[in-house]
Amino acid sequence: MRLLLLSLAAVAACQKPPIEPRYAPGASMSASITVTSPSFREGTRMPVDLTCDGNDVMPEIVLSSPPDKTKSLVIYVEDPDASSGTFTHMIAFNLSPDLRKLPSGSDLSAGGEAARFGLNDFQAARYSGPCPPKGEAHRYRFRVVALDKMLELPEGAPRSQIDEATDGHILGEGTLSGHFGH
Repeated sequence: MRLLLLSLAAVAACQKPPIEPRYAPGASMSASITVTSPSFREGTRMPVDLTCDGNDVMPEIVLSSPPDKTKSLVIYVEDPDASSGTFTHMIAFNLSPDLRKLPSGSDLSAGGEAARFGLNDFQAARYSGPCPPKGEAHRYRFRVVALDKMLELPEGAPRSQIDEATDGHILGEGTLSGHFGH
């Protein structure tokens, strides 16, 4: 039994801690992207159709121009109020820096040829809408990040690999937040 516990402790010690991706050298933290949606305004309740209680459809996302030298965009949809820590509902990466509108739905074709979904915390490579526990209301962030490179990762790459690949390559970002509860 003691050998088993020591083995488990050794495996846990070898795992890397989560990375908090940093800005690219020389990038200005003030470089921002305006993120809006015709589906809901900043800080308001998200429509049921965007959630697990409705059609679980990704909202239309509208973006301003990213900072100069942007090579790709990443869109994260996150629940910072989850009891286990920030819960990822979607990651879309390698979106074209020319993207100004991502239509509602589950298709990334407007994001360019290289656009891919990463693996969310539901273990799915797609948008999975807000679905807080019954009786709770949570906030949801649609965070757009501009990168100085394309990510050489496959469809379904896990968040840890995406965070590692973006570390030191962020040029700017913007956020749209809404909330939902049952």
